[in-house]
Amino acid sequence: MAAVVDQMFKVTEDSKGFSFDNCRRNAFMSKQGVTFPSARKTGTTIVGVIFNEGVVLGADTRATGGSIVCDLNCEKIHYIADNIYCCGAGTAADTEFTTKMVSSKMELLKLRTGREGRVVSSLRMLKQYLFRYQGHVSAALVLGGVDVTGPALYTVYPHGSTDKLPYVTMGSGSLAAMSVFEDGYKVGLNEEAAKKLVRDAIRAGIVNDLGSGSNVDITVIKKGSVEQFRPYEVICQKSERQGDYTFPRGTTVVTNTTEIVPFSVLEVTDEEVMEL
Repeated sequence: MAAVVDQMFKVTEDSKGFSFDNCRRNAFMSKQGVTFPSARKTGTTIVGVIFNEGVVLGADTRATGGSIVCDLNCEKIHYIADNIYCCGAGTAADTEFTTKMVSSKMELLKLRTGREGRVVSSLRMLKQYLFRYQGHVSAALVLGGVDVTGPALYTVYPHGSTDKLPYVTMGSGSLAAMSVFEDGYKVGLNEEAAKKLVRDAIRAGIVNDLGSGSNVDITVIKKGSVEQFRPYEVICQKSERQGDYTFPRGTTVVTNTTEIVPFSVLEVTDEEVMEL
């Protein structure tokens, strides 16, 4: 059987163009009852951009569990060090635990060396930890900060690969956010322009992605100072009820009643003490 399958889907070395052999293979294996892993949505929009004095990080505040909105005001921008912050997308517990662990390691490194931590130090800790678990720790991160080398901005993928770019987006709303960055980014942005660009990028993610929503959180990191805006702007305002949903007593007909006996009336007839 294995030899037949190998022969069916054998790819010759001189094959040119796009190969559909894997599609045929997957269809064949599905008929045999093999289940394939499904793609996971992160349900978040997180972004970062470098401006002339530092870094601006932004995130939405909606936390989802499948199709259910679990939290309207979830904090997705995590503290790493006094000069380093990190946005997290993916499984909330994984992003929270991973960033807290690296934060404690950065504090120990600072106490040991007596120097302010560098962004690349936390980047190396994050990528080595995530690579060790081969993507099973679902934490997609945007890491930003300012150190002796200046502002730095990185993306860290769940399997441990990283990018260093002047502007980045991650999460299920990342494509909509990236379109805003591609259109509006300019080298040498000032702080206000960078904050507005991040706000517009997160708004695009919220409007175009069901996994993102609620508010825009922004953190501005500069040399010697950090400023957090939570929320920076409320995108999804909670609407007011248009009708009155209170009904007068007697609206629903009572078809059966049960007598409630007070506990004080009951009499104990048998008692047994259990020893642990």
